[in-house]
Amino acid sequence: MEFYTSFFLLAVLATVIGMRLGFADVWHLPTIDLDLSVIALPLVLASFWLARHSRRWRLAIVTFAAATQLVPMVVREPILLVPLLGALVPVAILVGCLVALSKKGSSNQPPKGS
Repeated sequence: MEFYTSFFLLAVLATVIGMRLGFADVWHLPTIDLDLSVIALPLVLASFWLARHSRRWRLAIVTFAAATQLVPMVVREPILLVPLLGALVPVAILVGCLVALSKKGSSNQPPKGS
């Protein structure tokens, strides 16, 4: 489950970053945002192949790509931190579920009925 969830999240991140870069000519994108997005997009796209067997690398790339999109915006507009903190609750629940699912192994079989 974690495998598919992390790949779906990488696909969403690649789409968001790609769209931001696609609209960079239409709406002004600050230079730091543009530079970080240009670095993050190839990394996210390469992670589909490079990190296919490593959960640690997938999660690190997801974290880096999300940070490249969020941190510059929050630095420019600190009020954006309020909705991000509110969104932290479901994200924490999701991370907890992913950790629980990743630790669930085939050795944890339910007891057989009588």
